Amino acid sequence: MPVLDPVLVNEWHPVMFSSRLEDRPLQVELLGERVVVFRTSRGVHALKDLCIHRGVPLSLGKVRGDEIVCAYHGWTYDACGTCTLIPSLPRGTAIPSKAKTSSYRCQEAHGLVWVSLGEPDKDVPAIGTRGLLADYAQVFMGPYEVAAAGPRVVENFLDVSHLMYVHEGMLGDSEFSEINDYRVHETDGALRTDEIEVYQPDPDGRGVGVNTFYTYEIYHPMSVSLTKRIEGSDDVFHLYLFVTPQNEEKSIAFMIMERNYAFDEPDETFVSFQDILLEQDRLIVENQKPELLPLDLQAELHLKCDRLSIAYRKLLSRAGVSFGTA
Repeated sequence: MPVLDPVLVNEWHPVMFSSRLEDRPLQVELLGERVVVFRTSRGVHALKDLCIHRGVPLSLGKVRGDEIVCAYHGWTYDACGTCTLIPSLPRGTAIPSKAKTSSYRCQEAHGLVWVSLGEPDKDVPAIGTRGLLADYAQVFMGPYEVAAAGPRVVENFLDVSHLMYVHEGMLGDSEFSEINDYRVHETDGALRTDEIEVYQPDPDGRGVGVNTFYTYEIYHPMSVSLTKRIEGSDDVFHLYLFVTPQNEEKSIAFMIMERNYAFDEPDETFVSFQDILLEQDRLIVENQKPELLPLDLQAELHLKCDRLSIAYRKLLSRAGVSFGTA
């Protein structure tokens, strides 16, 4: 059943990288709803993945011209979900007014295809508070399928004190586990932390240990980012995480990394490194109990280093997000 979340239904969610959508329609799941996404000469489109005639997924069909054709009986729908052709009807017979399927907002931005099941208050999906930077190198990573609720995946990304254990030898060292106190501030409509110092033996897959300073940002219930500054240099690294809630038990994570250094380094160096990190995180978040993120701050024990997790849970509670939370 679709997840009737009053907040997330009206947000933009990435469903795939633009490069994946070619001439065939593809099915995605978003908030429990099966959606068909397809490309025509007019752009990208999203419909409820269901032919109203006999319940066959439209994603099994094909794109013809600027319309999508059901594989079962050839019923043809335009980008608005209206049936424009029923081949079995005698010539001149009117198409029933009920012959339509739901259409959804869909667009391409930042190398991704985005879908909203409702009415988003922004025309273009946000990427942080500044957008991608033209003079930085960008690397697209994922999609990563995770058998966990979206808020659990997001909170794990925001948890700095797990780096020394889940990612020991790469993003942290258990001998240097202490987290300096920090504050969370609201800036430009986003939550943002002070810098958090972390020693990292191998922070990006190139095998060089450094002291780094993390700044986290939350600008959407399912979209967050971190900025990592490397001590003693001008090197800056941004990592954006977008978690698409398929349902309350499954999520898909997309990541965009951008950096102002190592421009000649192949993308695969960073992608393969992130793949390892994701697998380490997956083991944790897929086994957390309860499966849904508790918004009652008395349900779990929190420390000062968990200030950002607390702020995230409060944000979800204030916004009224019910999906993936308890």
